[in-house]
Amino acid sequence: MATRPLPSLTALKAFEAAAAHSSVTRAAEALGVTPGAVSQQIRELERDLAVALFTRTPNGLVLTTAGEVLFAAARDGLDRIAAGVRQVRRTMARPLAVGAYTHFASGWLIPRWGHFLDRHPGIAIELTTTAQVEELSLDRFDAVIGVGPAAPDETAADLVITPLLPIELVPVCVPTLAGPGFDLARHRLLHSRLRPDDWRRYLDAVGLAGIDPTAGLMFESIALAIDAAAEGLGVALAIRCLIDRDLALGRVVMPLDRVRRSRRAFALMHRPALATDPAIVALRRWLIDEVG
Repeated sequence: MATRPLPSLTALKAFEAAAAHSSVTRAAEALGVTPGAVSQQIRELERDLAVALFTRTPNGLVLTTAGEVLFAAARDGLDRIAAGVRQVRRTMARPLAVGAYTHFASGWLIPRWGHFLDRHPGIAIELTTTAQVEELSLDRFDAVIGVGPAAPDETAADLVITPLLPIELVPVCVPTLAGPGFDLARHRLLHSRLRPDDWRRYLDAVGLAGIDPTAGLMFESIALAIDAAAEGLGVALAIRCLIDRDLALGRVVMPLDRVRRSRRAFALMHRPALATDPAIVALRRWLIDEVG
């Protein structure tokens, strides 16, 4: 984009006020500065443009032809800037309502949330989590971080989708159960009630036969199943991008190198009308930076 050849905004404000009041003194009162400051800004603007903007008369200031042209443009431009500032302030005053899948929030988002707050202290976000993916509705939230397409869907005209992280299922267990010759068939499977088909899909995808995908213990969530695995109760399926802390702490390990990658991904989703909303823009850029 070419650089706009603009004069000083302060000078334009002084000129616009003087033209509106036909008086340097009244312009100074409106701007809360001295008449000398207004006069100096107008002189600098006239030197910059190499044209006279006012004719000085005993009855006050009269715009020249060039001054009338600039006054119309300056008033329109300053009005637009003021309207934009008001819109931004209104936007920032209302918290952005964001819904997030609970397991993603606890495993990935919350450990990094302080980074966002440090980078954008003026942006208010009301974050709500839910374990029910179907509750992440854009009728309820301004934006949601849930499960969506693994690539931007240009056919979804009513939705802006920003894929974030792949959904890769991997078995996890305590280190003492893992090791050379690990045989999944010899261990108890731990299940999530919210994702009852995960083990069947995983076993089919990686080609492991002879294992009953329904056997084992059932828990209310993936997080609880992983907690049970960390206590040595068996082997749970985890979403790879959400267990960095568990792996780093040695709570669990991945006993197999076989991964089932879903055709879906964690994604930020919102309506096109909010694409330029400052809070949405900031959140999207931050998420992309963190993922990168």
